[in-house]
Amino acid sequence: MKAVIQRVSNASVTIDNSKVAAIGSGLLILLGIVDDDTQEDIQWLTRKIANLRIFEDDNGVMNRSLIEVDGEAIVVSQFTLHASTKKGNRPSYIKAAKPDVAIPLYENFIKQIEEDLSKKVQTGQFGADMKVQLINDGPVTIIIDSKNVE
Repeated sequence: MKAVIQRVSNASVTIDNSKVAAIGSGLLILLGIVDDDTQEDIQWLTRKIANLRIFEDDNGVMNRSLIEVDGEAIVVSQFTLHASTKKGNRPSYIKAAKPDVAIPLYENFIKQIEEDLSKKVQTGQFGADMKVQLINDGPVTIIIDSKNVE
């Protein structure tokens, strides 16, 4: 399971000209899922994201987590995170999980991060053509892969 986490001043998701999610200060989480992802991947990744100290403290140092700043979050499914560009110029998405595997894992990820944050998170819509807008604060962008636990 791979996530691109962006610290944002605000972010939103629009589908068919209708805004389905919008947040102020917090995290935009783009989530890519592969077939062998498990509940253990979800638990490790959501805990890591919720406790990642990337928000500034009173001294301007990135030392506070999303939990500590009571920030908001949007989770957006993004199969293209698992694109393979090894051959040619057209990416292959063969590594990305198909919907029958990915949707339950995506939904479990959302439930788990809500539990970790003790609040609801907003989401895009799995498989939809989404327009994602954000103001990256910092900019701060971090990529975390549950298969590369460090």
